[in-house]
Amino acid sequence: MGFKFLEIIRPFCIILPEIEKPQRKIQFREKVLWTAITLFIFLVCCQIPLFGIMSSDSADPFYWLRVIMASNRGTLMELGITPIVTSGLIMQLLAGAKLIEVGDTPKDRALFNGAQKLFGMVITVGQAVVYVMTGMYGDPSAMGAGICLLIIIQLFVASLIVLLLDELLQKGYGLGSGISLFIATNICETIVWKSFSPATVNTGRGTEFEGAVIALFHLLATRSDKVKALREAFYRQNLPNLMNLLATIMIFGVVIYFQGFRVDLPIKSARYRGQYSSYPIKLFYTSNIPIILQSALVSNLYVISQMLAARFRGNFFISLLGVWGTVEGGGPARSYPTGGLCYYLSPPESFTAMLMDPIHGLAYIAFMLGSCAFFSKTWIEVSGSAAKDVAKQLKEQQMVMRGHREKSMIHELNRYIPTAAAFGGLCIGALSVFADFVGAIGSGTGILLAVTIIYQYFEIFVKEQAEVGGMSTLLF
Repeated sequence: MGFKFLEIIRPFCIILPEIEKPQRKIQFREKVLWTAITLFIFLVCCQIPLFGIMSSDSADPFYWLRVIMASNRGTLMELGITPIVTSGLIMQLLAGAKLIEVGDTPKDRALFNGAQKLFGMVITVGQAVVYVMTGMYGDPSAMGAGICLLIIIQLFVASLIVLLLDELLQKGYGLGSGISLFIATNICETIVWKSFSPATVNTGRGTEFEGAVIALFHLLATRSDKVKALREAFYRQNLPNLMNLLATIMIFGVVIYFQGFRVDLPIKSARYRGQYSSYPIKLFYTSNIPIILQSALVSNLYVISQMLAARFRGNFFISLLGVWGTVEGGGPARSYPTGGLCYYLSPPESFTAMLMDPIHGLAYIAFMLGSCAFFSKTWIEVSGSAAKDVAKQLKEQQMVMRGHREKSMIHELNRYIPTAAAFGGLCIGALSVFADFVGAIGSGTGILLAVTIIYQYFEIFVKEQAEVGGMSTLLF
């Protein structure tokens, strides 16, 4: 039945644009160039406003998710990577639940990836229609059908560009993946901006600089009581402060430290006697995938809840899903859940807020830990990184574990891989919760994503350097 479903959508997958695999080995310098071009296109799209939108002073309903989903309000990157990640989430869960069977052949994998791309485009159209119809860009009746359709087309084309850029990098023309690159760029941009932003905000106590570091020097220069000025720079409310910045640096260090945790399984060549090596199983076995899938789940739940709340405000069942309020001060107005399921799945604003509402804090912790562990363990089954897949890869490379045959090798790998996936996902969830509670800039999820992505690029750089032999040869 699974193959029948994929065969049904095969004709539709053919019409989708596709990046061909490179016919030759792409040099590292070319990969860096293509990665830079991809990033440049993304950043340009983040600054080009959507044509036809009306000025709206309404609160941003997706303020808390934009950093993670690489989106920018009112621009071509309004949807960011949300459609791609959502389609991946749905397809991987369907495959993991065996509702869709995916074979191991390259043709089956290609068909599955095509189906994922197709659903990404369908989700893009659906989200664009919802955004326009719920009045995010102005009253649809006042804008007219033509302008509404034009906005939907712009969002669709922008998402198609993002999808192709991601595919360009993943096919081997660049480094890493477009999704990871865009997330890391957005998060790092947010951290730098909130640390050094020269923008001013009127908080009621006078005009203050948004950037935490600039605010420190401004407060020390303008306040006569230097101790009070220093205390305010470290603990001011509703704006980035130095404690947030220090917490962010600390989380960066902790995540990098945990990246080094791994178990090395001894393997040897079945063809050449005396050739020994090791197969590393890292603590973060599935890397940042669990937190990306968890973010996609929450973002879509937020979208559905806010759409229903806007249309059916006051309905009891809609309120059970989520009640939304507006938070003012410290930047643009933003919508935030104040009740319902969405409230309990959102991070408490601070450790003090958790103490005031411990049920909220405990529910959020349980959700983060459980969902990250679940997504991590599910991902290894559908991504080709489970014990049987690793054993098959080692066999193809004519490598075996020392002291084990093929069947016992799968059994031995099963002792480590599922545990590493589940416990690694649990640790990622715990680090994200901890970062939220200490007030790290860009949210705990965002910091975790940024660090793991940057570390991946560092590993790619080291690997390429080792293959070429020296940094000067690598870059020049």
